[in-house]
Amino acid sequence: MAGAAIFDVDGTLTDTNHLHVVAWWEAFRQAGHTVPMPDIHRAVGLGSGDLIERLLGPDRDPDQDSAISSAHKVLYGTYFDRLPAFEDAGDLLRTLAGRGWRVVLATSASGPELAALRRAVDADEAIRSTASSDDVDEGKPAPEPVRLALELAGVGAGEGVFVGDTVWDMEAAARAGVRAVALLSGGVPQADLEAAGADAVFRDAADLLARLDESPFGSPPG
Repeated sequence: MAGAAIFDVDGTLTDTNHLHVVAWWEAFRQAGHTVPMPDIHRAVGLGSGDLIERLLGPDRDPDQDSAISSAHKVLYGTYFDRLPAFEDAGDLLRTLAGRGWRVVLATSASGPELAALRRAVDADEAIRSTASSDDVDEGKPAPEPVRLALELAGVGAGEGVFVGDTVWDMEAAARAGVRAVALLSGGVPQADLEAAGADAVFRDAADLLARLDESPFGSPPG
């Protein structure tokens, strides 16, 4: 049986975390909120509703949530034609698919944003399926996106490896019972990723590809 190679996208395959930070910062500013960029960076990877609640708190005016989220989408959308993939991101997915892994994306992105990210990675031939925010009721750190990815790959948790760049990714993997590989490319400290459940840590997609045999992907799946 083949295993599932499950990938987050923002900060993992594409160099987009800081673009999200800037777009969220401006969206909050337009709504009258001053939110420090380091705080936004630590929240990137959450779904929009959870991110807004984390940064503005439960006592915020929830009637603003939709407008803030929409503003972020519009602002981030201005980058869609030039989103940068990390070096060797596409080659990493193709190599894993060639080794028999079933590659599935698990991301909070959806619609035109997800399409733009996939264009940037440029490895659609290696991607078996995608678990997007449209497909689940709860995003990371809930385990639902990872469990859906396993279902789409047709494997159990013991045959899955999840690759991400945030503590939310690591927590989701741990709750779903799959091994977790963390990349430092999203800007999160290694200690935080390990504390959240990372089984192995690599610098970025290129480093993981170069050292694939030293990673949880080193043995053939199944």
